[in-house]
Amino acid sequence: MHTLKLDKHDKRDLILAKGAAVMMRRGYHGTGVQEIVQAAGIPKGSFYHYFASKEDFALAALASIYQPRLQRYAQALSNADKAPLARILDYYRDLQAYFSQPQGVQCHCFIGSLSFEMSEAVPAIGEHVAAVLDESVRLLAACLREAQQQGALAAEEDCDNLALFIANAWQGVLTRLKVGNDLAPLNAFVLRLERLLQP
Repeated sequence: MHTLKLDKHDKRDLILAKGAAVMMRRGYHGTGVQEIVQAAGIPKGSFYHYFASKEDFALAALASIYQPRLQRYAQALSNADKAPLARILDYYRDLQAYFSQPQGVQCHCFIGSLSFEMSEAVPAIGEHVAAVLDESVRLLAACLREAQQQGALAAEEDCDNLALFIANAWQGVLTRLKVGNDLAPLNAFVLRLERLLQP
């Protein structure tokens, strides 16, 4: 019987995936390197082969989780088969459907957890979190401006401000989900978004 050997990129990805899942549940301070390597099933020395420290791991985990999410967000908000406002509403309705499933409500917001715990203590983490959030607002504002150009939003609407408002409200929803596993804030957010964006 042959043992499957992972190449260095696969092993690094495995550590990131398993370790980030632990850090999402337990928080930055509640997760040590030992918990990360146990979850990944690797010796402790392997961790330091790929990451200089737990802070370095957290930064890499942020990138590995949120770069693909931002790509999916960009794809959803640039789908030419849908009207711009429909793209936004459908994206958040899909998230509503996901979080309404039993496994969805247990999902934790990694970026929210890290920002609460570490943004002040480790400026690099705060900067990375801010960059992710700023990019999501930029993508949303661009979609809103497209809707405005098509006459679906009032000409006087401040699309940058509206995008920031929606993004901040969504972060509040994620915080409430983490605190209470209650879908009411999520449902209220989608309902208000529908009233805000539907003609």
